[in-house]
Amino acid sequence: MSPRYPFPDLGALPEDIKTQILQVQEKAGFIPNVFLAFARRPAEWRAFFAYHDALMAPETVGRASNLSKGDREMIVTATSAANQCLYCVVAHGALLRIYEKKPFVADQVAVNHRKADITPRQRAMLDFAMKVCQRSHEVEDADFATLHAHGFDDEDIWDIAAITAFFGLSNRMASFAGMQPNPEFFLMGRVPRQK
Repeated sequence: MSPRYPFPDLGALPEDIKTQILQVQEKAGFIPNVFLAFARRPAEWRAFFAYHDALMAPETVGRASNLSKGDREMIVTATSAANQCLYCVVAHGALLRIYEKKPFVADQVAVNHRKADITPRQRAMLDFAMKVCQRSHEVEDADFATLHAHGFDDEDIWDIAAITAFFGLSNRMASFAGMQPNPEFFLMGRVPRQK
């Protein structure tokens, strides 16, 4: 399946966006399709990735967090599966495997996080993320108490909900636009990286 919106030419993009995309390419060895797909609208690209980075790499905006990189990717993978977003499950599942150093965890979390090889703390985190994803109108104080019992504070709970909500937007944009995962994502965290 081809994307419904053609990717813009990298050379024709505004310099700030092109520079950031080339930095991603340098680090990853390829350009994840999401960077090019969203670049067709530069103002939205900048807003999307600024919020993405604030949530997924809070240290870049000077904010500490008790959620690990693996926790964050786990939230994205589980909720993206619930939203049936192929791109985000595959791409963020790859990052989850790398951060958690577990080659099977992304598949487990995407299919049924309650049976996945994760900690009770992570299971509680994903139970809440799935509730925000599917039934946010049912969130109540008892949900906070459960998360507090697992060591999450109110800022962590905000992060779980914000990541879930942000990727709900991302899931819907990727799905409607026909965005496909890069082939490289499928083996990341499953086989050793080529030097």
